[in-house]
Order: sequence, then C-alpha cells, then structure tokens
Amino acid sequence: MNEDGRPPRTPLFDLSLIVYVLEAARHALPPELRSRATEALRDLLRALRDLIDWYLERLDQPQRKPQVEEIPLE
Repeated sequence: MNEDGRPPRTPLFDLSLIVYVLEAARHALPPELRSRATEALRDLLRALRDLIDWYLERLDQPQRKPQVEEIPLE
C-alpha cells in the first residue's frame, strides 16, 4: 500500500507478461510446430513495428487543414 492507503499503481500494459506467456506457449509446442510458431511471431512483431513506424511518421507531420471547396449557390 502507498502512503495514502491505495495499492501501488501498475502499468496498464506489461510487456514482460506477454513475452513470458508467448515463450511458455512456444516451448509447449512440438518441435515440428515450434519453428512455424517462431516465424509467425516474428511476422507479427515486424507488422507491429511497421505500424508503430507509420504512426510515428504521421505524428511528425504537421497537421493539415481540410481543403474546402467553395460551391456557388444560385
């Protein structure tokens, strides 16, 4: 408990737990499936890295104002 009586704050996203579960699951697989699971995990991590890179590039770009086209009313 903290000084104010509340439990300590924990991170919302604990990567170490996810890694532990993935490693345990991978080691539980038969050897013939282990290499395929490793490849699938590698592909998933590459896709996640690409998604993070794309999002970071988007954050670095200045905000664009939407283009508004004037339409004459008659």
